[in-house]
Formats: sequence, structure tokens, C-alpha cells
Amino acid sequence: MAAAVSALPLRIIDRTRGSARRPRRGERADAQPAGPAPHFHRTISESFFVLSGTVRLYNGERWSDARAGDFLYVPEGGTHAFRNESGAPASMLILFVPGAPREGCFEALAEIAASGRPPTKEEPTELYLRHDNIMV
Repeated sequence: MAAAVSALPLRIIDRTRGSARRPRRGERADAQPAGPAPHFHRTISESFFVLSGTVRLYNGERWSDARAGDFLYVPEGGTHAFRNESGAPASMLILFVPGAPREGCFEALAEIAASGRPPTKEEPTELYLRHDNIMV
């Protein structure tokens, strides 16, 4: 569970209500090794576009180093993960379609990480279920 909690910071750059035509967007920039464990979403697709640095992306079969300009599309139900293990800052755009309200999940994880306390056993499970985040 600690790996999933360390998935932040994530800066939300579009807080408008998303839809099938208007995805929600987030950007991640972090130099510390961090990122969620492999997981999938039942109701949304997710896309990653690396803006700078190197990010490790998992496509459900293997991990690959992605650099500025690289893109990964994950359809609904596709197992995926991402991590910055480079030791240097990296930034990527994350797109959710339809535009699911994901910032609540990221903000809750950030609050737990910032508090320095370990999450309770129930917190990650409840949070992931509420936000269609199924850990594998």
C-alpha cells in the first residue's frame, strides 16, 4: 500500500467537469521514486504523455522507460502503472476518458503522504473502490 500512497505530488491542471468529449488532465512532476502499483480501471481509459524526464510505464506486460514525447494509451480494464525511478524530476500529462473526477483520489493520497502517518488498512481499499482503482 505504501507504493500507492507515494504516488504524489500530482498537480491537477484542469478542474472542470470532464466528459467523454472533454477528458480530465493532471500533470506529475517528482524527483523521488514514486508511483502506484499495477492497477486497472473498469470504467475509464487512461493515457500518459511524458513531457520531460524519464518515467517508467507499465503496460500490463512489461516496464519501459518513457521519455519526453512518449505516449501510452491504456483502455478500460487495462492493467498499468507508472513510476519515476530516475532520481531526477519528470513531468507527464495524464488524461482520463471519460473525464472521471480523479483529483479527490490524488488529494486524499497526498494528505496521507504529507501527514507522515501510515494509512489504515481500510483507507486505501475504500479510496480505491470509490475511485475505480482496482489494484492487482
